Parts: sequence; structure tokens; C-alpha cells
Amino acid sequence: MILLWGLPQERPIALVHEALHRLGFPVIFLDQRQVLMTEVELSVDSMIRGMLRTHDETIDLNAITAVYLRPYDWRRLPEIEKARSRSSAWRHALEFEDVLASWLEITPALVVNRLTAMAATNSKPDQASHIRACGFEVPETLITTDPAAAQAFWDKYSTVIYKSISGVRSIVSHLTPEHAHRFADLVWCPTQFQQYIPGHDYRVHVVGHDVFACEITSEADDYRYAAQQGAYVDIRASDLSQDMADHCRALAATMNLLVAGIDLRCTPDGQWYCFEINPSPAFSSYQAATNQPIDEAIARLLGESSRLALRLWPSLPTQPY
Repeated sequence: MILLWGLPQERPIALVHEALHRLGFPVIFLDQRQVLMTEVELSVDSMIRGMLRTHDETIDLNAITAVYLRPYDWRRLPEIEKARSRSSAWRHALEFEDVLASWLEITPALVVNRLTAMAATNSKPDQASHIRACGFEVPETLITTDPAAAQAFWDKYSTVIYKSISGVRSIVSHLTPEHAHRFADLVWCPTQFQQYIPGHDYRVHVVGHDVFACEITSEADDYRYAAQQGAYVDIRASDLSQDMADHCRALAATMNLLVAGIDLRCTPDGQWYCFEINPSPAFSSYQAATNQPIDEAIARLLGESSRLALRLWPSLPTQPY
């Protein structure tokens, strides 16, 4: 049995759900919106045991061989936002998410991706150290709360972009003279500045051993927001060299990610830079533009979980010692 956890209307998880059905894999969807009608039990001693109860069925957690998760912040679910903080509904959602998250960390099932692995990517500086270790170039970077240091970095590299240092998605923007008066705000908000690297953008989705690359052409500073800025964007399927594909696989493996989205740029002289790695990529827009079967690759990875889970997590007991 394969478990999906998230919101049914969210496109990436919906595509994987549809692909699992097409391929004939048994699947159950755990709708986050139904959290108040869902219960979970977990017992851990010499065995890992547990039950998941929804409004219409009960599932033995040991029957689950794989999990694909794209959960949202439970506190922002409409049912919970309407409830008072510390109310019975609020406590139920908190306890449910806590127990399920604990099970996701210890289950021998294949989990795409474990919450701890995804959390490890939240720090951009830490990401950069892993990216360098895998052989990619990283733009010259400054993280600072010092306005003078930011000004000196800008003076040195002339063309600079800035973005958040956290795992929260932010819009990448060029630093312009209009921003100079905001440098004083840096004392309250650590910010990442990077040397601008010219070239073509690539998004690479790693799914197990499979690698799907696409090339992006856009006039926008951040092509993800090109439509909002009225800018041109073109996304096309592309091929990577074997060496570059292996670098991407190695980076995902280093971060313990079975599925990852990797942002690259190739300079006019053929030098490859990596900007960041996304542990829960919203691949649907890239798939729509390129017809790359990313959803089916994820579905097949989940479907092969019985064999892979035993290989990747052989030491976690599901039977008595």
C-alpha cells in the first residue's frame, strides 16, 4: 500500500495519485483537510506498530510500503484557523501531525522525502556547502546584517542579486540603486547577496536514478515569477551530459533526497553553477511544458518500494528481535 499525504487539489500530488492509479499500484490518499476526522496510533518497542483511521477506513501502518508527502502547515488549514488556539480541534491536529511525523522518521517504508531530510535543506548556507562538495560552482556569496558589508560586496561585483537565506520561497531580484535606502533594514533581517552569474537556467528533477532536465529562457530576474512581471519565459526539455547528471544524482543522495529539484545555470563559457536544491519540488509546471513523465517516475519509485525500502532501511525492526 502506498500512502499519499497532502491536499488533493494540489497539482503535483494529484498527478502522482493519477499515475499510481494508471500503473495499478494500491494507493490511499490521506487528505490533510480531514485531519479532524483522522486518528493515528503509534507504538514503538521491539516492533513498530500503528494504525491510521480515517472517516471510512482503518489502515495498518505496517502495510504501508511507501509514502509521498506534500503537507502544508496544519495551522493554516481552514478547519484549524477557525478553531481557537489550544482548543480541542487545535490540540487534535497538533498531536496527529506530531505522531505521524514521528512515524515517518522511523518507518521502514520508502518515504519521499523524510521530513528531517527536507528540513536539512532549509538553510541556504548549509545547502551551499553540500553543493560545493558535489563539484558544482557556487556564486560568490555574502550573508550579512551589516549595511557597509553589503555596500562593499555590491561595489566589488557590480551586478548582484539578493534573496532570503531561509527555506521559505522568496523572489530573486537584482540589486538596484533604488534599494540603497533600504540597506539600513539589514540590521533586522539577515540577507543573502550573490554575484550575478550570466547564462541559461536549468531545472533538473532527480527521481531515484532518473534525471529530467529542462532549459529555461526568460528575461525575468526570477523566471518562476515571469508571468507576474509580464516577462517572457520558455521551458524546454533538455539533455545533460552523463557527468552533469551524475553530479545531480550525487547532490540529491548527499542530502538524502529520493526526489529533488535542482536549480542550475550554465555560463556562456560552459561553466556550471548550482543555486539550490528543492526537497519537495512542484514539478507540475515543468512537466506540463516539457511532457517529461516526472509523475510516472515518482509513481514507479514508490511502487518499487518493497525492494528499495529493505535496501535503504535494513536496520529498522518491524518484527520482534
